[in-house]
Amino acid sequence: MDPIADMLTRIRNAALGHQIEINLPHSRLKETIAQLLIKHGFLSSAQTSEIENKKTLTLKLKYRGDLSAIRVIRRISKPGLRIYVKSNQIPRPKGGFGLVIISTPSGLMTGDQARRQHLGGEVLCEVLS
Repeated sequence: MDPIADMLTRIRNAALGHQIEINLPHSRLKETIAQLLIKHGFLSSAQTSEIENKKTLTLKLKYRGDLSAIRVIRRISKPGLRIYVKSNQIPRPKGGFGLVIISTPSGLMTGDQARRQHLGGEVLCEVLS
C-alpha cells in the first residue's frame, strides 16, 4: 500500500471520528508532511517515539470548536498515476483556503513556495480547510 495515502486516510478518518490523536509508522517523508501541516495550522503537533522497537509518529489533530481544521485531504499523485507539474502548472487549492504539497528537488514544500522558487515536481496531496 502507498504509505502517503495510508497517512492521509488515517488523518481523514480521525478527523471524521473526532479523534484527538493518531499513531502511524514513522518515515521522514511522513514527518515532513506533518511539519508542513503543523506550519499551516492543520495539525497541532507531531512527535516521534519508539514503541516496541518500532518508530511511530503521533499526530495531534487541530479542531476549531466542533469542526476539524481539515475539511478535505486527498492524494493527487498516486503510485499508478504520477502527476508531475512545472512551476507555472502547480494547482491552486479549490476555494483558496488550503495548500498543495509538492515534492521538488529541493525537498517537500507547499505549492506557493514552489511557485515562488520556480520549482516543479510531483504533486503529492491537497489539503483544504
